[in-house]
Order: sequence, then structure tokens, then C-alpha cells
Amino acid sequence: MDEQDPKEDQIEPVFRNGTVTTVGILLAFSLGFITHWAANPIPWQFHHLLAVVPILIGIALQMRALSMLLDVQSLQRRIYERANRIFIAGLIFTASGVGLAILLDVFEVAGKSALPSG
Repeated sequence: MDEQDPKEDQIEPVFRNGTVTTVGILLAFSLGFITHWAANPIPWQFHHLLAVVPILIGIALQMRALSMLLDVQSLQRRIYERANRIFIAGLIFTASGVGLAILLDVFEVAGKSALPSG
């Protein structure tokens, strides 16, 4: 008889707990970045949305992943793996937005500090 072990499709709770910790820490950094950037006294311009939108989408995806991982059903391998894919997508969006924010700042500073042509 080929009976499947019910625990075969589950992950270890300790492993999931480590993932929850990692997701929580990276989500906190993402929220901290957007909070710090929003509190910046430099006035926002329309082109900043190029960076803000992916960051906010990334944060939303990270929050969704954390929510999924906190559910006891995330011990099921398929749910755990789905939450990980959502989290990685969130990290990619957030990192892309942060990268765009840095580029926007570099171009803005470079544009303001350019020497006048003689």
C-alpha cells in the first residue's frame, strides 16, 4: 500500500518561524524607508511617483506574504511556497522603487549642481 504521510506536504514550524522573522524584518525596513522618504522636507514632484508606486506595491505584497505566513495553514508546503513567491515579488518591487528613488535623487542633485556654461 502506498499511503502518503500527511506530514510529507508540510514544512517544519521552526523553518516557517524563521521565514516569518525574515519577512517581518525586511517589511519593517521597507516601511521605515518609505516613512523616512515621506518625512523628507524636500517637496515631492510628480516624477517621484515612478519610485513611490513600486515601493508601495512591494510593501503591500510583503504584507500579504506576512499575513499568509502567520496563518497556521502556511505549514502546508504549497501555501508556504506561494507566500515566499509573493514576498520575493514584493522585495523586487520595493528594491526597484528604492533604486529608482536613488536615481531620481542623483539626477536631481546633478541637475542642480551642474556648472553654468560660460
